[in-house]
Amino acid sequence: MVPYIKIFKKLNKAKIRYLVAGGVAVNLHQINRGTVDLDLIVHLEQKNTLGFVKVMSQLGLVPKVPVDPKEFANEISREKWIKEKGMIVFSFLNPDNPLELVDIFVREPMPFQKLYKGRKNVKAFNIIIPVLGILDLIKLKEAAGRDKDLFDIKILKKMIKE
Repeated sequence: MVPYIKIFKKLNKAKIRYLVAGGVAVNLHQINRGTVDLDLIVHLEQKNTLGFVKVMSQLGLVPKVPVDPKEFANEISREKWIKEKGMIVFSFLNPDNPLELVDIFVREPMPFQKLYKGRKNVKAFNIIIPVLGILDLIKLKEAAGRDKDLFDIKILKKMIKE
């Protein structure tokens, strides 16, 4: 998670509306889980997505696919990628360290305002990180249905009961 601290700081400073999802969200909910990439849900309003793309560029991150990064801010492009390529996430990576990978949902899995309202603000590394709330994280992982997601769901549900 340490390489991603600079991303959180820069996104917060630029007032980008985003939520941490995936394995990093599981970790920020105090569950130890190995993960490499950073999964984000970004509010897909154009001004916000353009700001997000600007931050990624400032940090030296580039799209994994050969397109202009500003295309991510274009709703028509995103819908075309979904329809033609079955794209679920758009990835930015650090060309000097391909393991530093940021995946952004190309479609909000649920209305962003609802997800944002249910977020958990986690203080870590002297910054506030907006994280998908446990119940929404469980729903997202149920939809993915991979083995690692099913394992995470069991642990997340135990946390709710405690």
